[in-house]
Amino acid sequence: MTKKNYKIAVIGGDGTGPEVVAEGLKVLKAASKKHKFDYQLEEFDFSGKRYLKTGELVSDKDIEKLRKYDAIYLGAVGDPEVKPGILEHGVLLRIRFALDQYINLRPVKLFPNVWTPIKDKGPQEIDFVVVRENSEGLYASTGGYLKKGTPDEIATQVSVNTRKGVERCLRYAFEYCTKRSKRKQLTLVGKTNVLTFAFNLWERAFHEIGDKDYPGIKREYAHVDAACMWFVKNPEWFDVIVTDNMFGDIITDLGAMIQGGMGIAAGGNINPEGVSMFEPIGGSAPKYTGKNIINPLAAIGAVQLLLDQIGENQAAIDIEKSIIKTVAKMPSMAAGKMGMSTTEVGDCVVSGVGS
Repeated sequence: MTKKNYKIAVIGGDGTGPEVVAEGLKVLKAASKKHKFDYQLEEFDFSGKRYLKTGELVSDKDIEKLRKYDAIYLGAVGDPEVKPGILEHGVLLRIRFALDQYINLRPVKLFPNVWTPIKDKGPQEIDFVVVRENSEGLYASTGGYLKKGTPDEIATQVSVNTRKGVERCLRYAFEYCTKRSKRKQLTLVGKTNVLTFAFNLWERAFHEIGDKDYPGIKREYAHVDAACMWFVKNPEWFDVIVTDNMFGDIITDLGAMIQGGMGIAAGGNINPEGVSMFEPIGGSAPKYTGKNIINPLAAIGAVQLLLDQIGENQAAIDIEKSIIKTVAKMPSMAAGKMGMSTTEVGDCVVSGVGS
């Protein structure tokens, strides 16, 4: 059997991003040794410091280089010295859109021994996945100004929803629900009573695809505001959720909180036919930079998702098992309150993966 060899692009990014990525790469090394696959890393400096020094973000040439990799591993984007939106649009969204990473995959899973603010709920109740459309909606930057800077100024931001974009997101969610083999229930989250054009398209496509190709998947619908209430009151009602870009962005942060906080939440920007990018959900947390106190588990979880996507499924399972063992030794997921340093948390996961 030929030994597998992967090319992985690494973007440490800003703030604590490089620190948590370093711990994720330690775990990747341990997993590769145990499961006998090779990989090569190449670092890309798409950071705020680089932008302040050179004015450069992600170029067309950079995108063409990234297309040649099996996956991208991202730490964080965001520098307090850079105006908000520049790095987010010039790095994160630029890569997502250029590489057509049209799915944002967000597991919301509470591990044993991790505190949740939801009373009387535990790992059995908090275990679902959000599939967020990742390339359209309000994030497509369609809109503009009229009479800007005057008392009569008008600003418009248009939510772009194409049949192609909606359908491929829904099909991914139906397939994921089938493979997940939990409750086989897919919930469309939207706002059909107000956003009548966009979510009429979503709802029609949802039922047409379900009726034709996925009769074994139970279909549910929830308004986004109701879904937020049920995340808190009855998270066990959910199995797989599918939604648009903006609503997905909002509800996955709520999901991160009920699974223990940003320190443990990871996500993937997926192109099922191309190059996908994986990252911790939390930001760059600049106030913790260099202090060795930030929680790296979300970044390590991003490695788990990366390996699962490229086909190293057993390695991904081993990483999750080791994360579960590690959190049992940590009194808190919050920076500076973990009972271990950043590097010690990484070492603990490495030890579990290698055993």
